[in-house]
Amino acid sequence: MLIQLTESDSQILECFPVLSQLRPHLKQENFLEQVQRQKQSGYQLSFLERDGQVLAVAGFCISECLAWGRFLYVYDLVVDEAVRSEGYGQNLFEWLMKFARNHDCKQLHLDSGVQRFDAHRFYLRQRMNIASHHFSLNL
Repeated sequence: MLIQLTESDSQILECFPVLSQLRPHLKQENFLEQVQRQKQSGYQLSFLERDGQVLAVAGFCISECLAWGRFLYVYDLVVDEAVRSEGYGQNLFEWLMKFARNHDCKQLHLDSGVQRFDAHRFYLRQRMNIASHHFSLNL
């Protein structure tokens, strides 16, 4: 098992089948361009692979704000549905925490859809706190 940041276009594309399970609206034909554009703003994509197969993916960035100081924000965290509950999510989450600490972050944050009960249980098992409500408005 290996966890690493994507470094090539082919690695980014290999993450698509797993990431699209979390983000089904994504289209493979413009996925690479979208990730490359987000990378220009600090987005990073990490993945866990075993035997050459991507099993889990995390998209995140490091940022800083007055409320939280320096933090790692997880935009996307997903394990291939065929291998969920086998520890890959925990391994990737622990990798994210270590990455955050190694980059002087004091906190790790993420949002999770209100309907994602399994994800909520996972985050609570990782000792995360429900710290706020997230509001949105379509424009």
